[in-house]
Amino acid sequence: MTPYISLAIWVPIFAGVAVLMLGGERDAMKARWTALAGALAGFLVTIPLYTHFDLTTSAMQFVERKEWIPYFDINYHLGVDGISVLFVILNAFTTLLVVRAGWVVIQVRVAQYMAAFLIMSGLINGAFASLDGILFYVFFEAMLIPMYLIIGIWGGANRVYAAIKFFLYTLLGSLLMLVAFIYLYQKSGSFALQDWYELPLALNTQILIFVAFFSAFAVKVPMWPVHTWLPDAHPEAPTGGSVVLAAITLKIGAYGFVRFILPILPDASRYLSGFIFTLSLIAIVYIGFVALVQADMKRLIAYSSISHMGFVTLGFFLFSVQGAEGALAQMLSHGFVSAAMFLCVGVLYDRMHTHLIADFGGVANTMPKFAAFVMLFSMANAGLPATSGFVGEWFVILAAVKVNFWLGFAAAVSLILGAAYTLWMYKRVIYGDVANAHVASLTDLSRREFWLLGVLAAAVLIMGIWPRPFIDVMHTSVVDLLAHVARSKI
Repeated sequence: MTPYISLAIWVPIFAGVAVLMLGGERDAMKARWTALAGALAGFLVTIPLYTHFDLTTSAMQFVERKEWIPYFDINYHLGVDGISVLFVILNAFTTLLVVRAGWVVIQVRVAQYMAAFLIMSGLINGAFASLDGILFYVFFEAMLIPMYLIIGIWGGANRVYAAIKFFLYTLLGSLLMLVAFIYLYQKSGSFALQDWYELPLALNTQILIFVAFFSAFAVKVPMWPVHTWLPDAHPEAPTGGSVVLAAITLKIGAYGFVRFILPILPDASRYLSGFIFTLSLIAIVYIGFVALVQADMKRLIAYSSISHMGFVTLGFFLFSVQGAEGALAQMLSHGFVSAAMFLCVGVLYDRMHTHLIADFGGVANTMPKFAAFVMLFSMANAGLPATSGFVGEWFVILAAVKVNFWLGFAAAVSLILGAAYTLWMYKRVIYGDVANAHVASLTDLSRREFWLLGVLAAAVLIMGIWPRPFIDVMHTSVVDLLAHVARSKI
């Protein structure tokens, strides 16, 4: 059997190494073309994961297993199910867009920039596909390094502060996760996730391990109140860094909830569900109000991401098929929409070197094609029906209402807030009279920019109008996961 998952991991990593070797400062164009070829190859090898995926089973598919450190029973163990397979594909797709987006914009250390994204893409795929705890931890930690370099080298004026804060928050949280992994190994004699799923644990033990896992994954999502690194990281990160950070790396945190916390700690998950509801609603509602007062487009979208990811954590802990599928759909949609929003900000930043809202106004007068794309993505960010942003949020709200009407009502309030802060930003930036001479001299989208945004617009509309191809992939795995959780009730 073709090792599709290993190809999805190692093709972009080896392509990144090739970019470093072949593309020096004097041959930036060679670096760009090598990176594009590597990103395209990395995306193409993930397509069979979808076309050959068996929708009728919840078992792990495309499984690969080789001994790595036999003394500790640590293995190179990979596989995907309906919960993880779409995120591997989304990651490869996003990497291809990011490489193309930085084609003209990045002029300094081009090879290193492209290589960082390619290597990070492979590491992220490894985290999504790992079925061994230590293997997951290695990929989970290793992906920090390329992103740290991307922010710290190609970021804004406060890039070093933002990069260090991002790195320390994530690293400190994940150390407790490693302690939990070691405890589970001592109890089971294995680092295999499937063995941990069947491990009987007392409620008090589950709660302690829950805290350890939560410290790692909540920071990565990020959940309130450990979210403060994200609004600092986004304004300083280059456009490509913001795209991958929002579209992909946040999903690793949410994925940790559904891959580790729910199946390994079902009793603690139910016992602490009220705690998760509280934090999720704070993220959805309070952070929505915080987004309303932002003066920087990137910070506004960053806070918007925190609010939208609150729907994800809420949906998982409703313990219903509708809620979990809504959460996963929200993760996918946010991958498309947040990538598009940050690319749009990048288009303006490349022309005016600012992303402060007050510096713009009347952009539609000089960039009508761009204004049309921003309108679509803004509507998707606000959860307009027929866009991908509506699907996941609507599923989660319906599932929440079935659990508690007021819980669903509180979550639904964020739809109003989402429309308020998104349309406020759109009005200030796009509409009105031309604000200044710099805006008056703006040129509309180039062919490269048009196709980048066009591909994302198509993804947003396809998922919004016809979500079934996405939902069908995850359905069987979600049903099996919730059945596993239900078998162990308090």
